[in-house]
Amino acid sequence: MAHGENGEFFKGRGAQVNTHNKFLKQKYVLDHIEGLDEQLLEDTRTQLFEENAKKIVSESNSPDLSHFVSINPYQGCEHGCIYCYARNTHEYFGFSAGLDFERKIIVKRNAAELLEKHFNKKGYQPVPIVLSGNTDCYQPTERKLKITRSLLQVFLKYRNPVSIITKNNLVLRDIDILTEMAQMNLAHVNISITSLNESLRQKLEPRTVTGMGRLAVIQKLSEKGIPVRVMVAPIIPGLNSNEIPDIIKAAADRGALSAGFTIVRLNGSIAEIFTDWVHKAYPDRAEKVLNMIKACHNGNLNDSEFGRRMSGDGHVANSIHQLYRMACVRFLADREMPSYDLTLFTPKGGKQMGMF
Repeated sequence: MAHGENGEFFKGRGAQVNTHNKFLKQKYVLDHIEGLDEQLLEDTRTQLFEENAKKIVSESNSPDLSHFVSINPYQGCEHGCIYCYARNTHEYFGFSAGLDFERKIIVKRNAAELLEKHFNKKGYQPVPIVLSGNTDCYQPTERKLKITRSLLQVFLKYRNPVSIITKNNLVLRDIDILTEMAQMNLAHVNISITSLNESLRQKLEPRTVTGMGRLAVIQKLSEKGIPVRVMVAPIIPGLNSNEIPDIIKAAADRGALSAGFTIVRLNGSIAEIFTDWVHKAYPDRAEKVLNMIKACHNGNLNDSEFGRRMSGDGHVANSIHQLYRMACVRFLADREMPSYDLTLFTPKGGKQMGMF
């Protein structure tokens, strides 16, 4: 069944349901003569929606992400990671945070043009900008659309620092630009590795590159002198928390300079999506996993408290923190990501006027 109803696991997608969008008063159902309505089954293929964006650079001033400046060339993500906090934002576009998030992708083809306008604003002061934060800038459709590559060309032209977050080996396509930027201390790459257990990865992140594939990406980027951080995120107690040392060691062996982590939090519709998924994917330990997540967030699946929401607290969270710290000390001692060079920014992109 297309939506994984009645306990059946829907392979190839992360979410097994389309949760109701709280911003919409109505929803479509199949109307039966017997009066028993059921969810309307939609086209399950990935669909692209064009957005004529007016701006592309956004800044978060939340206490957890102070002055976090980012660009999201897409909204939604075909990778289908079940835990993704960005799922909730899809509801602002009139879609569900469930299956819609991973099969209805909003694309911003004019992203590079908007970035160049941003750099040309009077008084602009260079700051590192993150690709992505609310999507994966190297999700499958990027292979054809090349929006991320066009953005990197603008970053290089203006000599503005960029930090990439991805779990897709498509980043290697742009190794030419990233190598040149890294030589000027203008590029960092963050590779997310949630699990090296392929069975878990396939259910948790169904349309992503394997864990071993991501380790290969770390090695290839590092060999080109591109600084790489491994993001062991999110940690889901009872599913992948035991893998922290193995992931950090494997990444360090391949040249990673640093690590980061977060503990999963299931805010908004993600709580319903994840709860449904874990009962279908791991029925034997679903309740244990959910209870351990609650133990990290004061008895709740979700937590919006700044300063605590991404790191958690309590004995389960503390044991995860300790395991992470020990692995960093053991495998990443005396390594660090190089500082960005903010002095190289070239107003108007140097002599190359009118790129577009």
